[in-house]
Amino acid sequence: MQVNMSFSHDMDDEYEKLIRRMNPPRVVIDNEACKNATVIRVDSANKHGILLEVVQVLTDLDLIVRKAYIASDGGWFMDVFNVTDQDGNKVADEEVLEYIHKSLGPEARFASSMRSVGVKQSMDSTVIELTGSDRPGLLSEVSAVLTNLKCNVVSAEVWTHNTRAASVMRVTDEETGLAITDSQRLARIKELLCNVLKGSNKTRGARTVVSHAVTHTDRRLHQMMFADRDYERVDDDVLDDKQRPDVSVVNLHDKDYSVVTIRSKDRPKLLFDTVCTLTDMQYVVFHASIDAEGPEAYQEYYIKHVDGSPVKSDAERQRVIQCLEAAIERRVSEDLKLELCTTDRVGLLSDVTRIFRENSLTVTRAEVATKAGKAVNTFYVRDASGYPVDSKTIESIRQAIGQTILKVKGNTEDTKTGSEESPTRFLFGGLFKSRSFVNFKLIRSYP
Repeated sequence: MQVNMSFSHDMDDEYEKLIRRMNPPRVVIDNEACKNATVIRVDSANKHGILLEVVQVLTDLDLIVRKAYIASDGGWFMDVFNVTDQDGNKVADEEVLEYIHKSLGPEARFASSMRSVGVKQSMDSTVIELTGSDRPGLLSEVSAVLTNLKCNVVSAEVWTHNTRAASVMRVTDEETGLAITDSQRLARIKELLCNVLKGSNKTRGARTVVSHAVTHTDRRLHQMMFADRDYERVDDDVLDDKQRPDVSVVNLHDKDYSVVTIRSKDRPKLLFDTVCTLTDMQYVVFHASIDAEGPEAYQEYYIKHVDGSPVKSDAERQRVIQCLEAAIERRVSEDLKLELCTTDRVGLLSDVTRIFRENSLTVTRAEVATKAGKAVNTFYVRDASGYPVDSKTIESIRQAIGQTILKVKGNTEDTKTGSEESPTRFLFGGLFKSRSFVNFKLIRSYP
């Protein structure tokens, strides 16, 4: 019997709407219950992905989760989060509190768990997704191709991990400032970018996707790198034991749960990265406890696969451990942090990447945004040979960008020039934007 999948999906949506009307979610925000944090309690009907939806809302507001308790046995989901702002204070902004109520409470616009993390059509920009082997200068090549094709990079996020690179970029037509819709032009963009990604590497695939879908960038990057198997270790890409998160998975046979425990250095978005990975691996969190009040974060999850079974084999257990380690490591960088703010213009990305590449810098992570005509960009860089950036390189960059405001926090380390290329962390070489650099900061960062 042939089944109309669209009809089936619509029926699922209607059923979720009915359940939601019968059991509307409740959100309670309390600034009195805890001395040093705002307490947010969310009660709602349970469904796969609900925990990720809640964590994503808190993360997108740049809130820090200090403690959390989650329970979702049966058909009801209950969780409590102790959160602060980036400065460690309680959340006092009424607009932020109201947004939490509207996003998680009964007034929230209905969305299925698949679409809630954000797949929707947009004609404002064209989305380009890139995955491939990392190497020095790759981002410079990508940005140069986009500039030659008269594409303006509106925003981009770039991650590198374990010799792999992934990026989600939003571009517009140089002349109209709108999304690119011509099918032949889109095919040409995809073809040329795929050729750049492939390079001379024949051992691992490259992938380019061009669409008008708007997704949640961080989650999409996790999905892309997971699909690219960046969690598979390269023999010579071994982190120091102190840097690697401590992840364990054991089964509670009397309860049919698998217990995942994670100890790692705390940092922003850590909870999101963990929950995102468990959700995309099709595991359901039934209970969880999070403690991140000190420099180290402790996470404990009681999970089952969506089919109701705990982790079934040692191979599956090792895969869960590797994937969670990778999810935590992707966003971590102890490289030099550069922040750039200047007037946006077409070709800015290409110019900055070229300057980085000419000064032997490789980018290990990047965030690029455009706000009110200003390019606001953050780069994590190191010497292309895998060493920290030395002071001579910084001075060369200062001379190359002309009139600037340049600040450095922490000491850059003079390094030996290595002839051997590091097998890891070779991003797309440089990044984003401008001959008229108004504000360019270098900051030592340890997320």
